[in-house]
Amino acid sequence: SLWTQADQVGARRRAAAFGLLSGVSAAGFVSGTLTARFLQTSTTFQVAAAVAAATAIYLRAVVPDSGGANSFVDEACDPFLQGSSCSAATSSSSSSDEEISPRLPPHKGGVPSLSDMVSLLTGSLTLSGAAIVTFFYSLGEHGLQTALLYYLKAQFGYSKDEFANLLLIAGAAGMLSQLTVMPVLARFVGEDILLIIGLLGGCTHVFLYGIAWSYWVPYLSAVFIILSAFVHPSIRTNVSKSVGSNEQGIAQGCISGISSFASILAPLIFTPLTAWVLSETAPFKFKGFSIMCAGFCTLIAFIISMRMRAGQSGASEMLAIVQHEQA
Repeated sequence: SLWTQADQVGARRRAAAFGLLSGVSAAGFVSGTLTARFLQTSTTFQVAAAVAAATAIYLRAVVPDSGGANSFVDEACDPFLQGSSCSAATSSSSSSDEEISPRLPPHKGGVPSLSDMVSLLTGSLTLSGAAIVTFFYSLGEHGLQTALLYYLKAQFGYSKDEFANLLLIAGAAGMLSQLTVMPVLARFVGEDILLIIGLLGGCTHVFLYGIAWSYWVPYLSAVFIILSAFVHPSIRTNVSKSVGSNEQGIAQGCISGISSFASILAPLIFTPLTAWVLSETAPFKFKGFSIMCAGFCTLIAFIISMRMRAGQSGASEMLAIVQHEQA
């Protein structure tokens, strides 16, 4: 679905499109959480499996595979904006992609190898930076999810119902942000600015959990998901604009793979760390220590995103100087 959007939506509208897709996903999370409250425990898993199967059937039977054939270069042929012909823009898409996008080396097989993926990610400052930001942000995000329930129960005596309410607030905030706020902001600022804003909100979100001094502070912290919800769509947009139309699938797949690897690694790190700091044998009394460690992972991602923007600005200035001298 990510690369399908990249094929069907113009570059200027891609950040809003990725945000809408993430917002719909968040809406599904909120709806699923609410629905589970009215179902028995055993029935919940059966309904979830049935919905997942229906989704797979719908995707296979109804959603067409663009195959990269309808890649829109600008808003002149963006179907989100108007129904005009894309012949002129499409004819220039290949040359535009060749000029600005890292290319995969020739590959004879049907599936790109690991070296092809590494070559793609390391062939561009934007792609390599996006990969690193994705890893550290996902590590912090999943580390927070791993430790949060145990921390809130130990610190404030939260029950599972109160934790579910907190998740609902967080999901609703992310949904509203991605469906309403992000499409508006994307018109005025670039995805690099949205990424920085999102990571700053993510840092605030996690650190507030870690230093929470009262029962209501976690609810205040959940509000900052309105900003942190910008992160993943902004990364996806950056990656999408950095590769050619026939490389959208592998590029988005690499980012998803890095995020999945971080989600596997996070419980291995933060579960024993949380158990240690919440135990009676901990050398210091700071129950939010593991949460703060997750926050530092997010902070690393924020610092890298700032350096990425500085590097891109410097490269743009150098290119402008060279073009001016040549003129």
